[in-house]
Amino acid sequence: MSAEIIPFPTRPVAAPEPSGEDRLRRALAALDAAVTSQRAAVADWRESLAQLGETMNGLGASLGRYRDGLARLDGQVGALNGQAVALEQWADAVLATEQS
Repeated sequence: MSAEIIPFPTRPVAAPEPSGEDRLRRALAALDAAVTSQRAAVADWRESLAQLGETMNGLGASLGRYRDGLARLDGQVGALNGQAVALEQWADAVLATEQS
């Protein structure tokens, strides 16, 4: 008779605990990476704010031109209305003269 021996699984050898200095070094490296990332994010945010400011200035200028155009149009419509009223009064006067 022969038998096969099945070995018991062995536990992996645990890695040695990092020293306090190593943990501190890794924590500081992670903090440094986070600060660097935050600086980049703030720089991007500031650039976006600058672009938004430029866009808003352009929009303000466009609205100013639009307002000026509307003001000119209002003046022209007012002048045409004045002419229409004058023509209506003239026509009423002519009709009144013909009926008398």
